[in-house]
Amino acid sequence: MIGLIQRVTRASVSVSDNVIGQIDNGLLLLLGVERDDTSESVDKLLHKILHYRVFADENGKMNLNLQQAGGGLLVVSQFTLVADTRKGNRPGFSRGASPEQGKLLYTEFVTKAQQAMPSVACGEFGADMQVSLVNDGPVTFWLQV
Repeated sequence: MIGLIQRVTRASVSVSDNVIGQIDNGLLLLLGVERDDTSESVDKLLHKILHYRVFADENGKMNLNLQQAGGGLLVVSQFTLVADTRKGNRPGFSRGASPEQGKLLYTEFVTKAQQAMPSVACGEFGADMQVSLVNDGPVTFWLQV
């Protein structure tokens, strides 16, 4: 399971020009599900994201996690994160989960995130989405479990 997190001052996701999820300060998570991922992968990545210290403390140091900073989490499925780009000029997706497995684990991730913190929004799995964000910093990290 791969998560690309971006610290944002605001972010939103739209489908057919309708905003379906948005947050103010917090993290935008682009989530890629690989074929070998399980519920254990969901738990590990969620724990890492909730505890990853990317927000500034009173001294300007990245010492606060999402919950300590009181931020929101916007979760957007991003199948292309699992692409193999090492060879040629076209990405390969053999490492990606099937659509059924991907949707199941994405939904599990969102549900567990909503149980863990108050401000969680999400995109629509498999939809053609438009994501808007203001990256704060910019601060972007690639997390893989």
